[in-house]
Amino acid sequence: MSSTAAFYLLSTLGGYLVTSLLLLKYPTLLHQRKKQRFLSKHISHRGGAGENLENTMEAFQHAVTIGTDMLELDCHITKDEQVVVSHDENLKRSTGVNVNISDLKYCELPSYLGKLDVPFQRACQCEGKDNRIPLLKEVFDAFPNTPINIDIKVNNNVLIKKVSELVKQYKREHLTVWGNASYEIVEKCYKENSDIPILFSLQRVLLILGLFFTGLLPFVPIREQFFEIPMPSIILKLKEPHTMSRSQKFLIWLSDILLMRKASKRKFEGHSYFASSHYF
Repeated sequence: MSSTAAFYLLSTLGGYLVTSLLLLKYPTLLHQRKKQRFLSKHISHRGGAGENLENTMEAFQHAVTIGTDMLELDCHITKDEQVVVSHDENLKRSTGVNVNISDLKYCELPSYLGKLDVPFQRACQCEGKDNRIPLLKEVFDAFPNTPINIDIKVNNNVLIKKVSELVKQYKREHLTVWGNASYEIVEKCYKENSDIPILFSLQRVLLILGLFFTGLLPFVPIREQFFEIPMPSIILKLKEPHTMSRSQKFLIWLSDILLMRKASKRKFEGHSYFASSHYF
């Protein structure tokens, strides 16, 4: 390689590096800052599934009482097109009855078991007196001023439409975020109602991380507003350490470093792309 070619190559790489770092630090030079609708530092997953029966009104009320900033819940749709709050489509785990929500009318849904295993915590159970599967509109009625993260659990056009209608009916566009790990579901949510902020799908999370670590993030426009990523270290809590190989432990450690490192979160928190600063 000639000295002239090397000079141009180094100049180009240097210019790219400086520009990328500058725009990462000051993203509003290229992008308009998105309006921050609400800030959530404490998010109650399934209403706080380790403290009460998951996704019940009792769990949601407890979470709000202790001061949570946001309720996270999951939605399915019944045979008679009622939007219900439940993590599982099949109710065997949560009710002991091997039936699907979509095959039953709302009045036919069985009650939750008195105790449920906490899926993300080994050898842990939650219990509560409220064992009824609630309707989404009940949650909206009970907590009109609480931000809610809605996980659309199945790729169902009617479900997406019904949830959108409920959000509009309760005028909650400014207090709601919805989506799923599935890119296809998130796309349908956005097309159905672009006024409701959307989550990053898993595919888009991986893309964002790739763009961030290659320095390309500042140059790409993004329409999602809430960044949600898993905590890889949770896997270590769910499995016996002696059952995992060294390579598996290494991959979990590496993923944790890449996803959870403070530098990455600070970059996302300060970025004009994202309206929520603490959604991790």
